[in-house]
Amino acid sequence: MEVKVINNVVVKNWATSLDEHGQKEVENLCLLPFIHHHLALMPDAHGGKGMPIGGVLATKNVVIPNAVGVDIGCGMCAVKTNIRVENLTDEIIRKQILRGIRKQIPLGRDHHKQKQDEKYMPQGLEIGSMNVVSRQIDSAMKQVGTLGGGNHFIELQKDEEGLVWIMIHSGSRNLGKQVGEYYNEKAEVLNRRWWSMVPTDIHLPFLPLRSDEFRQYWNEMEYCVAFALCNRSLMMQRVMDVIEDAVVGAEFEPMINIAHNYAAFEEHFGETCIVHRKGATLARKGVVGIIPGSQGTCSYITEGLGNPESFMSCSHGAGRKLSRTAARNELSLEEEVARLERAGVIHAIRYKEDLDEAAGAYKDIDEVMAAQADLVKVVTCLHPIAVIKG
Repeated sequence: MEVKVINNVVVKNWATSLDEHGQKEVENLCLLPFIHHHLALMPDAHGGKGMPIGGVLATKNVVIPNAVGVDIGCGMCAVKTNIRVENLTDEIIRKQILRGIRKQIPLGRDHHKQKQDEKYMPQGLEIGSMNVVSRQIDSAMKQVGTLGGGNHFIELQKDEEGLVWIMIHSGSRNLGKQVGEYYNEKAEVLNRRWWSMVPTDIHLPFLPLRSDEFRQYWNEMEYCVAFALCNRSLMMQRVMDVIEDAVVGAEFEPMINIAHNYAAFEEHFGETCIVHRKGATLARKGVVGIIPGSQGTCSYITEGLGNPESFMSCSHGAGRKLSRTAARNELSLEEEVARLERAGVIHAIRYKEDLDEAAGAYKDIDEVMAAQADLVKVVTCLHPIAVIKG
């Protein structure tokens, strides 16, 4: 971990590399007058919008929608099975499991043609007073159980004992985007009205704790976190159904779940603060986490060590080293495909447009894990078998 001071703000950085855009965003964050104690950057940190992805920001009495991001509640889930990888033939994987998943789960921008049953949606949350969710709920009921695009994936993996795992990365789909953008715009308007000292050009407008707008955003953010979990849970159930049909005697352990885009009230350094994790994962002592690699590399089931210096957080993945545009321009399609095929992975790299999700676009997951040995310990290493991308 590297420690430096910028504008009288302590920055604790676990990232071995940080792109120029991300560095500028760190400088901007250090202009905020309400940072609590210090700013933390996880090993996968890279430039985002307003705040680096892989950043952990603790604030006093304000929430910053852009420090949560627009895919509110995005996260990982994983399930261990009793299936031995040697019992899965190529035909079972390709023709039964992968084909079955694609029939059950809409990918990319696609959604279900019909609203899904209300039992798959968050329960016990009153949406009538929610500005955005109440308007988007019918659309959300067609999006629950859908993967989305970008770096979201469904992956079959194997552990060191040769047992098959299922891993899914997805979030709150368009619902989270609508909530994030609505309250970021509302914060911009209010900050101008209040003559806020936070510069408008750093894209970090805030909502103060005791305002109605804070309460409204917080309620809708929590709904999106719950919706994102419902989304992953429904996809996982449908993947398990497909596998159960394909493999006689398939059994599944309880699902592990953890989010990496949200804000929460927590106690750190003797005070209650609001911790924003944007592309960062809770690593409180004993908490089971999931840190995926890039397409074709290992992923990890972890256990948090509760390091207070990171606000008990860790990375949410490998982290980009190339922007999407740079990846498409600089990486070789032939080399990236060959890398995956040497590893024996059934992959999703077909065209030059797919290179933004190739392994070469991401940091080395082994280096990322080594950099956070004081934040988490590895419980299980998972090797990819087959990948479905959005």
